[in-house]
Amino acid sequence: MENNYTPVKEDFRFLPRRDSVDDARFASTDYWKNVARQFAKDKFALLGAALIVFVIVFAIFAPLLSFYEYDEIVAITDATGAEVVAKSLSPQFAGGTTGYFSDKTFLFGTDDMGRDLWTRTWHGARVSLLIAFVAILIDMIIGMSYGLISGYFGGVCDNLMQRFIEIIGCIPTLVIISVLAIFMTKGIGLVIAALLITEWIGMSKIARAECLKLKEREYVLASRTLGAGNFHIMFKQILPNIVGPVITQVMFSIPVAIFTEAFLSFVGVGIVLPQCSVGSLIEAGFNNITILPYQIMPPIFVLAFLMLGFNLVGDGLRRALSPKIGDV
Repeated sequence: MENNYTPVKEDFRFLPRRDSVDDARFASTDYWKNVARQFAKDKFALLGAALIVFVIVFAIFAPLLSFYEYDEIVAITDATGAEVVAKSLSPQFAGGTTGYFSDKTFLFGTDDMGRDLWTRTWHGARVSLLIAFVAILIDMIIGMSYGLISGYFGGVCDNLMQRFIEIIGCIPTLVIISVLAIFMTKGIGLVIAALLITEWIGMSKIARAECLKLKEREYVLASRTLGAGNFHIMFKQILPNIVGPVITQVMFSIPVAIFTEAFLSFVGVGIVLPQCSVGSLIEAGFNNITILPYQIMPPIFVLAFLMLGFNLVGDGLRRALSPKIGDV
């Protein structure tokens, strides 16, 4: 071929049109599917999820399948007509040798009032979970709204709202609980109120930090240019993009709420007898720990499973939701 050759039309041909990418390595992956895949690879997160499911299932169904109510005092009448109460029985199956109650089953034994600890333990776990989930749900709504408003408007509004948070955060939790105990009766309402006052602050700080980072992004500026209102931008444009950090914070806040409820019940300002929670059961078992150590073990293990499970799931979600380049 000569160097001065001039190309002609016949020397070229069109390649066939490619409407899709055939290489699977470059196929797009849905964000939440990728999060679920990363979470499923985390063995510790799956262990935490299994512990949570285990406790929740038993908290729902174990009291329903029990032969006794959580506040029922188990008693029988002997041959002489006297009432015998099953006080402080060690764990036993039917067919044992515990006097009049050898034909009854108490998997966790009974307390010093003659109530079945199996039923009370799982009913207490149900109460603790209910308090934690209700309190955290309300705290999430309050904290996210407060943080979004503070971070979005900024300036004087942000300064005033952050000073208010600093004032609330400086008050010790025990002082808040003591004040509430003066005006409120002991029980679930007092515990939820104490959690509502203190637990929303962390959520608001995360929402504010994310809002400060996202409010200057191009899609927010475009929405504002097209005439979108402030609340539309906050709750329609910014809020969906901070779901990841919020979910992670919720997973870490739930065990804190459960532990706080257990602490309040332990010091005597929480659940009132005959109602029970994990904390009140630990408090009752602690009073008899030297002579009846088996009474404190079930609620302690339930609390440990919940704390460990939610912390492992929170760590797993934080790793799965963090922006990183994973295997495609």
